Formats: sequence, C-alpha cells, structure tokens
Amino acid sequence: MTSPAGVTGTSAPRLGPLQTIEPVSAVSAVTRRLLDFFTSGEIAAGDRLPAERQLAAQLGVGRSAVREALAALELLGIVSVRPGSGTYLKGSVSELLPQTLSWGLWLGEPKTVELIQVRTVLEVQVARLAADLASDDQREAIEATLVTMRENRDEFRVFVEADMRFHQVIAEAAGNSLLTDLLTTVRSLIRVWVERAVNDVAHTNLTLGEHTAIAEAIAARDADAAAAAMDRHMKSAGERLLSSLGDS
Repeated sequence: MTSPAGVTGTSAPRLGPLQTIEPVSAVSAVTRRLLDFFTSGEIAAGDRLPAERQLAAQLGVGRSAVREALAALELLGIVSVRPGSGTYLKGSVSELLPQTLSWGLWLGEPKTVELIQVRTVLEVQVARLAADLASDDQREAIEATLVTMRENRDEFRVFVEADMRFHQVIAEAAGNSLLTDLLTTVRSLIRVWVERAVNDVAHTNLTLGEHTAIAEAIAARDADAAAAAMDRHMKSAGERLLSSLGDS
C-alpha cells in the first residue's frame, strides 16, 4: 500500500497486539483496544491508522463501531482525522492518555449512566447562573443555535452540533470557567451516544421545544424557570440516551 501524497511512510502498521472481540458494547471495547494499540510501541505519534474497513476486519466488529470509536478518540484529542487522507495518531500522546484514562474513558454503559447524572446537575446549575449573568450577545447566540436547530430538524448531525453549541453558550454565560470545562469534558465523553439518540424528527422537535423553554427563561432573566426547564430537558434527554445505550 502506498501513502497518500505528502504523507511519510509506506504503509499503515498492522494491529499486531489486537485480537478479535465480541460485538458486545463494541464501541467501548474498540476504543479501549485502540488505546492499548497506541501504547504498544507499534505505532508512533503522527502515524496513519489502518482504514476503518481494515480495523473492523481485524477486530471482528462492524465498521460503525470503529467509526464511532474513532470519533470519540478524536473528540478526546487522541487522533486527528484528515479528510481525504486518513486518521492519524496525534503528537504528545503520552501526555494525552493519562488525562483521558483518569476520566476512565467512560464510554461503556455503566459509566455513561453516571455521566448523564453528573451532566444533569451541572447543566441545571449553569442554566440558573446564565439567567442572571448572560449578556445580550450571549442571549443572541443562544437564539442563533435555536434557529439552526429549527432549520435542520432532519439533518441530525447539524442539529447535534447546534444542540451542543446551545449548551456551550449557556455554560459560558454562567461565568464559571471550571463549570464550563467540566461540562465540555462530560459532553465530549457522551457525544457518541448523543448522536445515536437523535435519530428522528420526533426527537429533534422535542429537543427544540425543550431548548426553546430554556432560552425563553434565560431571556426573561428568570433563574428558577431556567433551572426547572433545564432539569426537564435533562431528564427527557437522559431517557433518550439510556434508550440508545440499550440498542448498542
């Protein structure tokens, strides 16, 4: 196999240390097995990973599980995806992995359930703070995400991006950088499941309605109403996420 133009090396390395795995909690298992591979010494920072099809064949799982595992690793800053070229192990992995592993790489069902609970508490608090502290520009940014969601109810990836941005702007408006960082990490770790849960227009319509109630409470500077609306949204979203876990 030859490398694409501009890429050093002649071929992607074989995943020697890996063995096939049962497709139970496949995304979590693939992610952990890839981390083992990254620290095995058989691949170096900057190397290109084998193609999705090759990874799926070597691991004995479907390509969708590999794709979602790579998406999670990209969100965690461990790999980078270069369109038209491939997926590459990022530099300074020795620094990235301890941080990632300290969070337990919570992508399997038991820890994801706990992350959903943690996220609920944090999101309700930032909604309350944002109602008191959000600037006019931040309120406009919140509204802009609603417009994007409203116009892309059947474009699920675009909708999820706007959904994430909605929550990010609210967190920033709360004026607490630690809360913002914590929420960013939690959202990154459960994003794979969020994308799975948003899979039909009924879900996007429901989410849009819940977001609208939160935005209206923040615009009215009603902290209690904002917290209550966010709590309702988190419980509803949590139920959909838990349902998607059962389908994995």
